[in-house]
Amino acid sequence: MSDQKLENAKHARTKASEKTKWIAKTGILSAFAIILMYLEFSIPFMPVFLKFDFAEIPALLGSFALGPWSGLLIEFIKNLSHLPFSHTGFVGELSNFIICGSFVFAAGLIYQRKKTKKGAVISLIVGTLVMTTLGVFVNYFINLPFYFNVMGLNMNDIIGMTAAAGNTLVKDMRTLISFVFVPFNIFKGVVISLIVMTIYKKISPILHK
Repeated sequence: MSDQKLENAKHARTKASEKTKWIAKTGILSAFAIILMYLEFSIPFMPVFLKFDFAEIPALLGSFALGPWSGLLIEFIKNLSHLPFSHTGFVGELSNFIICGSFVFAAGLIYQRKKTKKGAVISLIVGTLVMTTLGVFVNYFINLPFYFNVMGLNMNDIIGMTAAAGNTLVKDMRTLISFVFVPFNIFKGVVISLIVMTIYKKISPILHK
């Protein structure tokens, strides 16, 4: 066998090994994301149908270490695993995938091009802004129509849920978007980003093995 053929065979084995590691690491991070997704809880001033969880931490770690497609795949697997237990006819899982997927994909895409602390900060800020902006449209065009037309709720019901949580600023659709969905996604983006910034360098060597 010629040197070129040996080199090509070695390169193919290396690529196959890297792909296997990528799949394995993405799978492990997906498992952690699934666990964290089920550990959801309510937060002050938010209606009961909005739950906070930390599932985006492993998704962001995957997006940073393995690339944005890994983060997006983790989000997909996480939501796919939740479908059998869905109480929203899969609408909640679809919305979660779109909104949170945009967060981890955008952040990972930027970080892949500038792997510095400053790059990480910029990527997380942009990811949070993308998630918040897209969340406005997803909630307006997907989630709220579902609650109104399928679940049988109306705006007064949602205003009542929000007021019961201590948030009396919601009076209509505009204030619901402005004082519930926007701050919720900003809060989630900031909290998840701070945690990832704290732990990424410690976990990064393991993810890059």
